[in-house]
Amino acid sequence: MNWLFEMLSYSFMQRALIAGILISICAALTGVSLVLRKNSMIGDGLSHTAFGAFAIATVLNFTPIWFAIPVVIIASFFVLKLSGNKKINGDAAIALLSASSLAIGTMAISLTKGVNIDLNSYLFGSVLSIGWSDVWLSLGLTAVVVLLYVFAHNRIFAITFDEDFAKAIGIKTNVYDVIFAIICSLVVVIGMRLLGALLISSLIIFPTLIAMQFSKSFGRVVVYAVLISMINFALGLAVSYLITSPTGATVVIVNLIALVIVYALRKIIGK
Repeated sequence: MNWLFEMLSYSFMQRALIAGILISICAALTGVSLVLRKNSMIGDGLSHTAFGAFAIATVLNFTPIWFAIPVVIIASFFVLKLSGNKKINGDAAIALLSASSLAIGTMAISLTKGVNIDLNSYLFGSVLSIGWSDVWLSLGLTAVVVLLYVFAHNRIFAITFDEDFAKAIGIKTNVYDVIFAIICSLVVVIGMRLLGALLISSLIIFPTLIAMQFSKSFGRVVVYAVLISMINFALGLAVSYLITSPTGATVVIVNLIALVIVYALRKIIGK
């Protein structure tokens, strides 16, 4: 266990662990609703948008995270608007946003001279970039998301499984769509510092898919997804330190292995 105490003796690893667990909670709670509504790829589209925003902010010498947050929130509203367009479905809107944002970000970096940009940290994350400001942002976001689920659990349940019914009983579904879009945007932008643009969406998708192998109850899936997300992130962070591998990729691989094992056991043992 010496290596574990050694890992936690570094302040940047402490920050990464705290922020990562908090973001894992938010991602799992948001992911349950998104996955069950078949909107899980919105996280992927927003992460690519965040990459473009981070690149432009660095080129313009702005603070990347504060520049990216409003840009990604606006992009999430753009996706919602296009998703309601009969000529462009949700998947096409996300694909359009992803490709455009990646292209803009890459072009901004390639045309800039004299600016030192670590492209890998944007794409795959870097625990060294986590500061206490990220931890506090993560804590505030987690508090908002948890309170939302505590006080609006029944409404979220209704919107997730039958949006038309939710509208019929007077739930303002558009308001909740906007709230989830903003939360998802914040999860993506803050989580990018840990997992990167190419991997952050996995934190939204994997825990829910794993939790659904244990139960079909909405409440239990929410609880299981949160626990699984926290455990897998902590395990991935520890493994990445132990074998000196990229943190983001290691966390995703841990989630993938967990999903494969759970799915295989469920098939062997039976439902």
